[in-house]
Amino acid sequence: MLSYDTLSKKPLLFKSFTGLTVQEFGEIYEEITRKYDKHELKRLSKRKNRERSIGAIGRPFKLDIKEGCLMLLVFTVFT
Repeated sequence: MLSYDTLSKKPLLFKSFTGLTVQEFGEIYEEITRKYDKHELKRLSKRKNRERSIGAIGRPFKLDIKEGCLMLLVFTVFT
């Protein structure tokens, strides 16, 4: 399975899949995690006709933030 843990152990493979070094990805990931909660609250607050409150149980994401960012980079490199 393609994951951050797998790719980060092989820096050359990581760079060929993402276009970034592991260190560059780490810096970007830190920036994303600092801003993520605020942005997610803003995104969820835009919907005026909500049936449930923000944070109510719903379908969770299959990937965490780090894995999602990695997959986005891989997708953009290969398209």
